[in-house]
Amino acid sequence: MQEQKTPKKPLIYYAIIAFTALMLLNTFIFPTLLQRDITETDYSAFLTHLDENKIQKFELDDQTIFYVAEVEGEEKLFTTGAMPDPDLTNRLKAAGVEFTRIVPQEASPIVSFIASWVLPLLIFFFLGRLLMGYMQKKTGGANAMTFGKSNAKVYVQAQTGKTFEDVAGQDEAKEALNEIVDFLHNPGRYAGIGARLPKGALLVGPPGTGKTLLAQAVAGEANVPFFSISGSEFVEMFVGMGAAKVRDLFKQAGDKAPCIVFIDEIDTIGKKRDGAGGFSGGNDEREQTLNQLLTEMDGFDGRKGVVILAATNRPDSLDKALLRPGRFDRRIPVELPDLAGREAILKVHSQNVKIDPDVDCLSIARATAGASGADLANMINEAALRAVRLGRERVIQSDLEESVEVILAGHQRKNAAIQPKEKEIIAYHEIGHALVASCQTDSAPVHKITIIPRTSGALGYTMQVAENDQVLMSREEIFNKIVTYTGGRAAEEIIFNTMTSGAANDIEQATKLARSMITRFGMSEHFDMMALETTSNVYLGGESQLLVSAQTAAAIDDEVLGLIRKAHQKASEILRSNIDKLHELSKFLLEKETITGEEFNNILQCDA
Repeated sequence: MQEQKTPKKPLIYYAIIAFTALMLLNTFIFPTLLQRDITETDYSAFLTHLDENKIQKFELDDQTIFYVAEVEGEEKLFTTGAMPDPDLTNRLKAAGVEFTRIVPQEASPIVSFIASWVLPLLIFFFLGRLLMGYMQKKTGGANAMTFGKSNAKVYVQAQTGKTFEDVAGQDEAKEALNEIVDFLHNPGRYAGIGARLPKGALLVGPPGTGKTLLAQAVAGEANVPFFSISGSEFVEMFVGMGAAKVRDLFKQAGDKAPCIVFIDEIDTIGKKRDGAGGFSGGNDEREQTLNQLLTEMDGFDGRKGVVILAATNRPDSLDKALLRPGRFDRRIPVELPDLAGREAILKVHSQNVKIDPDVDCLSIARATAGASGADLANMINEAALRAVRLGRERVIQSDLEESVEVILAGHQRKNAAIQPKEKEIIAYHEIGHALVASCQTDSAPVHKITIIPRTSGALGYTMQVAENDQVLMSREEIFNKIVTYTGGRAAEEIIFNTMTSGAANDIEQATKLARSMITRFGMSEHFDMMALETTSNVYLGGESQLLVSAQTAAAIDDEVLGLIRKAHQKASEILRSNIDKLHELSKFLLEKETITGEEFNNILQCDA
């Protein structure tokens, strides 16, 4: 990685410091040292010393008298103010005193010039240098010549230390990027047929899926210089600095071609220039930076081997001019890993951790549907920390299972004070979910039920683990999910004839699913396949917006309510037909607090 050397201070820098120190000494220190033995007295005492012939030496400096007198057998230096005394000279002669008058000399013109002009200018220059250094630290520059220089970190050849072997669960993305690596290694193969290297590739996906890791792996595989910079580093407090950094970055890349330039979080400078949700005003710093980026991507020759990689999790906010062919020619999705991908990621991150040979990564992968690569790496680390806390030298299966629950629901609150009555309600609530799920078709098997509170706020939960990832869901399967969500509240109503606040999250999830069935999936007989809602920022949780009138929105609410009410009724019917199992399983859960799916299935025998 290239580092900027701190420039040496010029000689005048130290000369100014020395000169300033000398002036301070001459003004404040030296006069104090010279005057510390002088005794001030009045003019009458001076005349007394003169009449008593005690004065040995006399000097007159303008209006100040200095004289040496012998007092009490010791010579002392006295000073007093001069008075208008015409007879003083005769009295001094009569007493035999050596006397003189110091004639003031006019200061040299050169000295006056230096004191009046040069010295203040030097002091102002010195203070200006200090202020400039402070401002440069604030703006990130080492000296005045670094304005407009890019802050890109340069990794020469394979210094990233990453290859495609370090990236798991993204086979499609690696295949798309491998062609870029091959082009950098063998450009002649592609030039012979007339193909050209893509100028840019945009890595798009949710946070934590490994977009930055993929870019580093491409550089490691290609064995070429790798420039890494974040989009936020282009945004400066001075207008035009971002555009200057873009120019400098592409100039450096052209000098080191073939190479790879990676811009992380490109949406920081690449937002739409429409004035709504993007830039506003033609003099905006980020807009100028984007314009310069578009110009540079058009200007450089792709045959030199400069490839631009960028990453974002907000592709819908990017300017269309940035995404057109000739700039970012490829859009490479980096999605959440599937079951096989999660298992491979767990194995990659387990290589640096001591793990028991009996650990089953596949079962952990099944329990972590929807987890990103970063989540899985965090789970491995949490399992290792738990093994250390419990005094083990290796990570075992229970450590990984607990780490999954820690990431999903938080740590256990074993000392939480819960009243026996509330604990009983929680047990029936969770068994209600599990019982309804098990008595329906097309439902994932129950893996674990617990009533131990978690730090996320959950008082208990029922974990279902599917055997395989599901890409499509039918109307019946989604409806059965809603029925499962309503099972907890239905159990409370049947057993305790009341309602509690414990179903808050169930109600939220059930409503979200029911509304999606109506507005997004076209699973409504009334609205058929009419588009009622649009979703943006799909990689950041999604933001929904209805595209309908107020009357239609009211009709949608009626449809959603009808679906949830129907699901609630079905859950109540299932629980009433299996009331004995509901009591038996709830009592068993109260005793053990946590039961496995196998223990649950051994007790349960559903009626048809």
